[in-house]
Order: sequence, then structure tokens, then C-alpha cells
Amino acid sequence: MSGNEELDAIRQRYARRKDGTRYEMSQPAMRLLLKERRCAMQDLLRSGGWSDLSNRRAAEIGCGEGNVLAELLQLGFSPEHLTGIDLLPQHVEQARRKLPPAVKLSAGDGRAAAIEEASQDLVLQFTVFSSILDDQFQQELAAIMWSWLKPGGAVLWYDFAFNNPRNPDVRGVPLKRIQRVFPSARISSRRVTLAPPLARLLCRLSPLLYPIFNSQPLLRTHLMAWIEKPLSPGRS
Repeated sequence: MSGNEELDAIRQRYARRKDGTRYEMSQPAMRLLLKERRCAMQDLLRSGGWSDLSNRRAAEIGCGEGNVLAELLQLGFSPEHLTGIDLLPQHVEQARRKLPPAVKLSAGDGRAAAIEEASQDLVLQFTVFSSILDDQFQQELAAIMWSWLKPGGAVLWYDFAFNNPRNPDVRGVPLKRIQRVFPSARISSRRVTLAPPLARLLCRLSPLLYPIFNSQPLLRTHLMAWIEKPLSPGRS
């Protein structure tokens, strides 16, 4: 499949996701999921030795409506140092209404984004690669993200690690695949996020059940990874 064909296919996959109510913050399962994810983000940033975030530059591929960029602002990033790219213009317009004007936002193919090489401390992708079903497209996008990073910078990754047999529009990205598309990286990862259908069911019974079941790693469906770029070719 050509790059343009895969882009059209990705647009169609997102268009089929019409029921957004399950992802609203009014849902207890969603609040718990995001709280856990944010704690994992903070842990990885601290583990990377990042304390003062105000001068760190970060770019997000597939920024959607700007929710992750808003989290970065809460964590201490400065708006003028944040960039978001999304394939869908309507998502970018929603993000513009949510985020400070200094945040740079653009719509289009992330592989063609106007970001200089070695200009970013952090590049993020949250549930983007699982919507890309073409291996070559994944490889090209990973290479572009890697080129944006400064030496010592990192990709912050959050995505499905397993296939969903009920959803042919996504494909899980296991750790071996991450290692394949970022072959020179030093990677640390953890399983996070209680399987969303199970989380929604449990939270309808009682939100107190979420942490009990989430304590079992085998019930977690996502990977969060810190994918670090070596300071120099000879150092890891």
C-alpha cells in the first residue's frame, strides 16, 4: 500500500469511531485510566532525570483534540515549546480552542511536518501506531520522529500492545515491534491500563474494583515506553 493510500485508510478508520461517549471524562473508568497514565508519564520523566520541564521542547504526533498537550502544560512544559500535529483538521481546530495560542498546531501528514532535525527533547505518540496497519508507513513515521529528537531526547510512547479481535481498525504494537522501528534506541517500558471494556464494566459496579484488577499486569492492554536516543552513536 502506498503512503497516500494508508493516509486515506487511517482517515476512514477514525471516521468509523463515532461513539465518543466512552472516552468522556464523565466516565469513571476514563478518569481512572487517565490518572494512571499521567502517573506513569511522570515516573518516566523523573526516571529520565527531567525535573525542570519549562525549557524542554516536545512535539506530539496525532495530537487529536489536544488532551495530551494539555497534560504536558500541567506537568510544567511551556506552551511556546509545544507542537502538535494531527491528520484531521477538525481535531486541530478543537485543540486550538483548548490550548494557549503559543502552542504550535498543524494539520496533515506527520511525516511532512515542518519540524527541524534534532530540535525536540521529547516526541510523543499516543495510540497512533496501532491505527497504522501498513508496516512501511510505521517505519517511515518512526524514522521521522527519531530524526526530530536531540541526542539524549526520547520518544514517549503509549499504545495498544495487543490486537482487539472485535476491532479490525487497530493492530497492537508489541515491544518487539517498537524495538524494530527504533533499532538504535534504549527502551524501557511497562504494561499499563486495565483492558478498557473490563474497566468500564467494573466501574459500573464500583470504581473501587479498578485498582484491584489493575494490579494484575496480565489484564493491562497498553505499553508505555521511554525510547531514548543515545547521546552519540557510540554511547547508549
